[in-house]
Amino acid sequence: MQTEIEESPFRNILLDQWSQQWIEELTKSMPPDGRNYKFHPVVESFRDAIESSAELTMHFTQMFIEKPGKYKAPNQVKDYYHMIQLLDHILTKAPEYNDNFMAIFPITAILSRPLETVSGHAAFLNATVNHHIKSILNVWSNFLRSPESCYVLTTNGWFSTRAMDWMGGNFERDFMCDPSKPHCGFTSWDDFFTRQFRPHARPVAYPDDNKVIVNPCEAAPFRIESNVTKHGTFWIKGTPYNIKLMLADDSLTDRFVGGTVYQGFLNANTYHRWHSPVNGKIVKAYVEDGTYYSLPLIDGYENLTNPPVLQHYLANVHTRALMFIKADNPYIGLMCFMAVGMMDVSSCEITIAEGQKVQKGQQTGMFHYGGSSFCLVFRPGVELEFDLHGETPGLTANNILINTRIATVPQ
Repeated sequence: MQTEIEESPFRNILLDQWSQQWIEELTKSMPPDGRNYKFHPVVESFRDAIESSAELTMHFTQMFIEKPGKYKAPNQVKDYYHMIQLLDHILTKAPEYNDNFMAIFPITAILSRPLETVSGHAAFLNATVNHHIKSILNVWSNFLRSPESCYVLTTNGWFSTRAMDWMGGNFERDFMCDPSKPHCGFTSWDDFFTRQFRPHARPVAYPDDNKVIVNPCEAAPFRIESNVTKHGTFWIKGTPYNIKLMLADDSLTDRFVGGTVYQGFLNANTYHRWHSPVNGKIVKAYVEDGTYYSLPLIDGYENLTNPPVLQHYLANVHTRALMFIKADNPYIGLMCFMAVGMMDVSSCEITIAEGQKVQKGQQTGMFHYGGSSFCLVFRPGVELEFDLHGETPGLTANNILINTRIATVPQ
């Protein structure tokens, strides 16, 4: 069904219907609506933050009154209290695989309609809201790393033939697993989601040739932009990146003004670890907190149901890992790898240290439950000959395998 939906002009409408159906079923499985119900502390704290702020009370009330223009079907999330109930309920639920695609992204499904409204746009840019969303995501992430989360890894779910096909087939051949053990040897949902390739599955292209840059993620090309500006109006459709915001106004930012950005996007069914694109040394590496569910108000709900449309915007505002690498090739010199989180998939973990030498193709980190995008940022004057393996950057591009060549620096 996923292939059919991807090719359908009504994809956004169908995904909205799926999310509403899933929310309706989820609501039926919850305890009765008792206003004295005891929520998890992080959810209760989020509720208190909403109700103790006039601004947030207004935004979270209005976002369920304002109606996205395209959809006539009622929103199954009735108000912000119902939203709080649903968020609390899923903290001990792992994402399921089924034909209802939106069930894979439960929080996104719950918030999908409000995010499109003007009030929702304002609320999910708010620093207090993002602080509480981060706490909720952390609790959920901890559950997904526990053995209790393995219940969805069954022959009727993620190990079904349909799910295996969606993840590219050849699962046992390509990924490190043990079919003789329960859940193929995976100890949690997160362990399954951050699965690793077997050593032979993704060989590193030209490991000793420092002119060659390899793909750091299993991802499709989205955009290449040269002469990037420091203060681009990224929230308007078709406008440039804002390099100051992308790089969190780091002390190294000015070295990249006027340079080149290559951006790729990851699908939910793909490999979610990051590898070094070059041989070099880690100069600086850290996670920059940002927003988690903010959407641009340019294309409405189409943005959410076609995630690649979001990539350009998310690179400027969402939580991201920044990794500055001094390449062994002096013609490349200092560059930056940036991993960008998205919504349910915003946890970024860096697994290397500052000052560490890295080899091309070496693992440097991962997204926990998902990941949306990455950018490679190069200084001005670095000449790049891109090899996109026949793909045209944009929404219809297919994945380029990790560790394969994506660019060469002519010398």
